[in-house]
Amino acid sequence: MFCLYARKSSESEERQALSIESQVKEMQKLAERDGLDVVDIRRESHSAKQRGTRQVFNEMIKDLYIGKFNAILTWAPDRLSRNAGDLGAVVDLMDKGKVVEIRTFTQTFTNSPNDKFLLMILGSQAKLENDQRGVNVKRGMRARVEMGLWPGVAPLGYLNLYRTDKPCEILLDEERAPAIRQMFEKVANERWTIRKIYQWLHEDLHFKTRGGKRFCYSGIQRLLNNPFYYGRFEYPKGSGKWYDGKHTPIITKDLFEQVQKRLKRSYTKKKTKEFSFVRLFTCGLCGSGISAEEKFKTLKDGSLARYIYYGCTRGRDRFCKNQYIREDDLVEQLITIFDKADIDELGIRHIFEDEAMRFGKFQKFILGHPTTLNADEIDLNIRAYAIYVLQDGSISEKRSLLGHLRSQLTIKDKVICFAEREDNLLNS
Repeated sequence: MFCLYARKSSESEERQALSIESQVKEMQKLAERDGLDVVDIRRESHSAKQRGTRQVFNEMIKDLYIGKFNAILTWAPDRLSRNAGDLGAVVDLMDKGKVVEIRTFTQTFTNSPNDKFLLMILGSQAKLENDQRGVNVKRGMRARVEMGLWPGVAPLGYLNLYRTDKPCEILLDEERAPAIRQMFEKVANERWTIRKIYQWLHEDLHFKTRGGKRFCYSGIQRLLNNPFYYGRFEYPKGSGKWYDGKHTPIITKDLFEQVQKRLKRSYTKKKTKEFSFVRLFTCGLCGSGISAEEKFKTLKDGSLARYIYYGCTRGRDRFCKNQYIREDDLVEQLITIFDKADIDELGIRHIFEDEAMRFGKFQKFILGHPTTLNADEIDLNIRAYAIYVLQDGSISEKRSLLGHLRSQLTIKDKVICFAEREDNLLNS
């Protein structure tokens, strides 16, 4: 009982080999001529260069092992395997008597030492061809990059020429190259952010990639950091080997360096700035997080005033209309909340009690007697402690205080509100 196995050749091999359906047709003729009992036909287009990566082949091996069929009909030995691992699996089945015959268009291999040895030689020859082809391809790639040619899919803004007499040559994409040049110019000269670039591309230009998709944030960032656009490229990536490309640059090297300095300052600023109340509030309109930014204003007396504003990140709705709130106003509202709300409902009693116990131990050690408070004094002092932290505490103290609240804080049109936390809902 034979299983007819047909595998498509790689694109480079296709010039000298038959397609899947042609293989099936020819082998069915051979089976009919020689009276072979073909009980199943398996088709596969996956490469046979690596072991264990072909799903159809692996299933066929399992079926051979359980005795669903005991012979293989295929176009040529290299259709079964071009690596030592899969070839060894086939020969192992022959050794165990699970495969009694392998029939190709021109040869027959039985479970005999000579036939198995010949099969292994032919399979090893196919692997040798693969290895030699890989060496030749790498050598050709090195030769092309040394000539300044890009050996792959052209980056956005360029098009592959696809001519056999001019391999690896690329042309400017007249539709997208002007927009890419403007992206660099706007970041360098007008100090645009990646978010603003993204909005401009899709809202004003309706920009699409060659595949007809929207250009994402990470794609914009990679593009702005790619020296290919001024004429240099690294190959392979991460190797430290740089080449001068023959392609037409979209921008100048000076413009590229200006953009890198601008992006570097932007990333450094984001990494070093710390704000007291970020990641503690959510937007009351769209449910996004709340981020902070600082603004500076020169006063009439020449001094510089610093203001911090908190607003929606627009992560869930980039058109969210929630208003910004100044940190001074935010702290003032929090003080009012702590002054009026039930202390137990706020969930910060244990924080104050821990602090009071620590202070009591300090007084006992220094003054020789601890301080004790009654229940009313504790509530009063808890409020005073919370107000002190909000006004004069460190960033970590403020974040710890608000992080222990039992309710989620939201900001909607400059007003702080409470919404019960999800973990409280789950525990209730």
